[in-house]
Amino acid sequence: MKEHFSKEQILERFRAKNPALVPLLPEIEAVCGVIVDCYRRGGRVFCCGNGGSSSDSAHIVGELLKGFLCERPLPDGDKAALREADPELGPLMADKLQGALAAVDLTTQQAILSAVANDTDPVLMYAQQLWGLGRSGDVLIGISTSGNARNVRAAGLAARRLGMTTVALTGSRGGRMGESFDFALRAPSDWTPEVQEYHIALYHLICALVEAEFFAK
Repeated sequence: MKEHFSKEQILERFRAKNPALVPLLPEIEAVCGVIVDCYRRGGRVFCCGNGGSSSDSAHIVGELLKGFLCERPLPDGDKAALREADPELGPLMADKLQGALAAVDLTTQQAILSAVANDTDPVLMYAQQLWGLGRSGDVLIGISTSGNARNVRAAGLAARRLGMTTVALTGSRGGRMGESFDFALRAPSDWTPEVQEYHIALYHLICALVEAEFFAK
């Protein structure tokens, strides 16, 4: 069984471990509020970045799509329907499937990524996916240690045109993403390894707080 943490406990641990990020808490909580509202309306969170930030994109999606700090048992009605649907797989699915928060990693769709790179322009590899998948009220989390990644910026432009909210994770200078995204969580460093370490702490907190809104006991 997972140990459940309240929002207050999560924030207390974050403050103790990450004092340099405490000044960002008001904006972090605003971002969490936007994501919670997105999910309450049936929306989705999209993530993208390059290199190490691509790995961070996948990491965020992994924390949202299954249990992170909370148990996420299915509702009793879903469990009963699954058990009835198949005598072999139904009980396994009823017991082991977890509640999910819809999230999409734009960095791993190799067919569309290579098609865009070959047929149009690699800068559009994330924007093209959002143009087909994004909807008003959805959220884009774009990650760039410099804040200047052109393909992530293009995704932000597409997202805002679609009526999505855009959240940038950057270094301290913010780059052009810091100017063009709705929210910019600027890690207090411009040294790439440190920025990436701060980003992990930031998105772990966001995932934990959002999860707690839906699944904490």
